[in-house]
Amino acid sequence: MMNLGISFPMRWWLGLVILLWGGWVQASPAADAHVTDQDTTEAFQDEGPVRLDKTREWSMHNARGERYRIFISEPEGPLPYTGGYPVLYVLDGNAFFASLHEAKRAQERFQQAIIVGIAYPGEATHNFRRRAYDFSPPPGEPTDPPQGGQDEFLDFMAQQVMPAVARQFPVNHDQETLYGHSFGGMLGLYALYTRPGLFDHIIAASPSLWWADRYLLPHERAFSQAVKSGRVDGVNQSLSLMVGDQDSLQEQQDAEQLSQRLSGLSAYGLRSSFYRVDGADHMAVPFNIENRILRQVLETRNE
Repeated sequence: MMNLGISFPMRWWLGLVILLWGGWVQASPAADAHVTDQDTTEAFQDEGPVRLDKTREWSMHNARGERYRIFISEPEGPLPYTGGYPVLYVLDGNAFFASLHEAKRAQERFQQAIIVGIAYPGEATHNFRRRAYDFSPPPGEPTDPPQGGQDEFLDFMAQQVMPAVARQFPVNHDQETLYGHSFGGMLGLYALYTRPGLFDHIIAASPSLWWADRYLLPHERAFSQAVKSGRVDGVNQSLSLMVGDQDSLQEQQDAEQLSQRLSGLSAYGLRSSFYRVDGADHMAVPFNIENRILRQVLETRNE
């Protein structure tokens, strides 16, 4: 063996120092951090957007070629004794479909329902340009964004969306509900007044009753007369009005007064209710009423 001129005691101490130094390097925070970073990178690989279980999405176009995203919350469990599933149609589906879907799935008694979200292309929760057209009456003059598509939209619902849902699933046609918020609530009331029977139940949350100089009032009066005269069967119609206690005072008063006016139609079978949501402003209302909506649509429907 080559003699390096190091005595045995010195070689022994040198070996011990090298051994201890190597152990310190192996256990150093820098080394651990390197391993942790590598493990984290592997554990959090991007798998893409979150997908909601038990859902599907369709793409549909109306008569003018405008594209819609149709979100479907699939029914679970056995077919109801009625032979068809109840359906809840939700306007502004980009904003409100997901929370209603998860509220439905989390509660077994609601899982047999179908929820259909009517949504628009893109990631925005509200497509203000498209909904301004779809949910509004014709204006007296050109506007930007364009308005006046409420009948086109209801035609799209009646002639395309609802038949497409019925082709895919057994539907209980005596339990089809339309739910809208703000402008969507206004559209829901227009549907009740002008197309009674298209939906069995309307849920109007914070409806924009003030729009266009209260343009809904003549439609409301004509509807009331039709119910009283027997030309419209009020027995198979119902309405739920909901507002937040932090909605504007005008919105709260308008909705409550509408409820009072329509309460007189209960003698002809029309069921209506009014509910004020504690602690909710205009945009928070929809996220405070999911369970109430499901209960009204799928259980009592007349609270």
